[in-house]
Amino acid sequence: MSSQENPEEALPAEQGDAHGEVARQDDPFADPGLPAHKPRIQDIDERAAKRSERVVAFLFTLSMLATVAFIASFVAFPIDKIVYVWPLGHVSALNLSLGLTLGIALFCIGAGAVHWARTLMSDVEVADERHPIAAEPEVKAKVMADFKAGAQESAIGRRKLIRTTMFGALALVPLSGVVLLRDLGPLPEKKLRETLWAKGKLLINQNTMEPLRAEDVVVGSLTFAMPEGLKESDHEFNTEIAKAALMIVRIQPDEIKDKQQREWAHEGIVAYSKICTHVGCPISLYEQQTHHVLCPCHQSTFDLSDGARVIFGPAGHALPQLRIGVNDEGYLEALGDFEEPVGPSFWERG
Repeated sequence: MSSQENPEEALPAEQGDAHGEVARQDDPFADPGLPAHKPRIQDIDERAAKRSERVVAFLFTLSMLATVAFIASFVAFPIDKIVYVWPLGHVSALNLSLGLTLGIALFCIGAGAVHWARTLMSDVEVADERHPIAAEPEVKAKVMADFKAGAQESAIGRRKLIRTTMFGALALVPLSGVVLLRDLGPLPEKKLRETLWAKGKLLINQNTMEPLRAEDVVVGSLTFAMPEGLKESDHEFNTEIAKAALMIVRIQPDEIKDKQQREWAHEGIVAYSKICTHVGCPISLYEQQTHHVLCPCHQSTFDLSDGARVIFGPAGHALPQLRIGVNDEGYLEALGDFEEPVGPSFWERG
C-alpha cells in the first residue's frame, strides 16, 4: 500500500516545535513549531551592520534631496514649458519633474524603511497565543514590554545616523503637499474687490456699444452697461464683465428712499451691479411699478428705490451701487469704483 492510500504512514514519527516538545504521531494537524532562527550577517558582523546603516541613511538623504528638487521644480519650470523625453515624447517639463522627484522622495523613504527592517531590526519570529479582546493588566504590561523591547532591538537609539536622516526625510516630504497648494490657482489678491470702473470711465450701452447720455435713459427702462475700453474680443473679457456688469434704471427722484442712493445718482438715474449677491447670477428682470429687480436663478429680489436692499430670497446683502455723473459732453460717467466688492460674499470680505 502506498503512502498516498494511507497518508498517516507518510508522517514522520516525531516533529519538534520551537520549545522542544514532541508532537503526537496520530495528530496530522500538530503544530510543527517555528524553524530554528538563523542569524544574518549584520547580526554577527558590525561592519556589515554599518554598511546597512549607511545604505539606509543614503536612501533617507536621497529622499530629502528629491523633496528639495520637487520644491525647486515649481520655481524653475514654467507651466507651459514642453520638452521632448524619449520614449515619452513631448511632455510638460513641470509635470515630469514633479512626478519624478516626488516619486523618488517617497520611494526612498519606503526602501530605506524596508532595508532597515530587513537588515538591522530583529528578525526573530515570535508566536503568541490568542487572547481575549479585553486585555488584562498583565497583557497590557506585556505589550508595553514588547514595544520597549522592539524599540530597543530596532537600534533606533543607537543608530543615530539612521534616526537623524529618517526624521529629516519624514519632516521634508510633507512640504511637497504644501507646495502642491499652488495648483489651487493664483491668490486672488485684490481682484475680487476691484473692477474696471474708475473715475471718468464712460458708461457704454452693451446693446449699441455707444456711450450713454442721460437723456437716453427714460423712466421705466432697464439698460445694461459696461466700462469704457472693455471689448468682447479681449482675453479677460468674461472675467472683467463678471465684476463690472452694470444695470441702469431711471426713477423719479422723489421715489428714491435712500439718501445716499439719491446723492450717488444723476437726476434719478441709478447704476447698480448686475451680479446677484447670492451666487453671482446676472440679474435681468425689472418691475417698473415697484422698481424691484429679480434674479432668475433663486428669486432673490432687490428694491432699487431703497438702496437695492434684499426684500426676498437667499441673497445676503444689497447690490453695490456705482456713483455716476455727467461729463462736459453730456455722457454718463463713473465717479469711481464700487465702494464694496460685487457679487457673492467671501470669507476675506470682512
